Amino acid sequence: MAMAAPAPVALITGASRGIGAAAARQFAAAGYDLLLLARSAPELESLATELRQGPRRVETCRLDLVDPAAIAPALQELLGRGLTPTLLINNAGAAYTGALAEMPVEQWQWLFQLNLTSVFQVCQALLPVLRGNGGHIINVNSHAAHKTFPEWGAYCASKAALVSFSRCLAEEERSNGVRVSMLTLGAVNTPLWDSETVHSSFDRRAMLSPERAAEALVSLAQQPASQIVEDITLMPAAGAF
Repeated sequence: MAMAAPAPVALITGASRGIGAAAARQFAAAGYDLLLLARSAPELESLATELRQGPRRVETCRLDLVDPAAIAPALQELLGRGLTPTLLINNAGAAYTGALAEMPVEQWQWLFQLNLTSVFQVCQALLPVLRGNGGHIINVNSHAAHKTFPEWGAYCASKAALVSFSRCLAEEERSNGVRVSMLTLGAVNTPLWDSETVHSSFDRRAMLSPERAAEALVSLAQQPASQIVEDITLMPAAGAF
């Protein structure tokens, strides 16, 4: 009797809450084993305990993507536990509101480390296992990459840079069998809006839910290997805000 094919494996950053946690639940329901990374160990382990009630294998790693020196060693240790990902979802990120003219350079560097450089580092660490394995990278992005918002200049710049990075990576890795997609989102009701670095008064009830964003991620991931959806844009019906 033929052996069943192994479950696909997804690695998700920023997995402890918001879009990342919703995606972990939905990918587990879709039959994926999971490698989950997040800064908050208690929230991450609580999610993992929940998901391990089902048949899926779940491995976790506490990793603060602000620390560039910690990323490669942590990923190497995580990959050494026996699960080989074919899907990478770069979901972790942060925001900052404030005038560019007054923004401390330390805050600028912090934001770009989280929203851009850590994505580069995670991709670089995962490419050896994604190449030749039908690998797929999905970078979660924001419509702020294409629009301008006062007080959100650094965030807009980091997300615009992520677009260029994703497109260049897609071209470079096409011959290696690695596909690169983006999920571009309007405002999503996540804990980002509660961050100390974000000051806003938007109506969060009009925002997208993390679950809708996670559904879009699953849809992107389940595209046939013979095709690529390069970018999906999902906006609240209320529009941009």
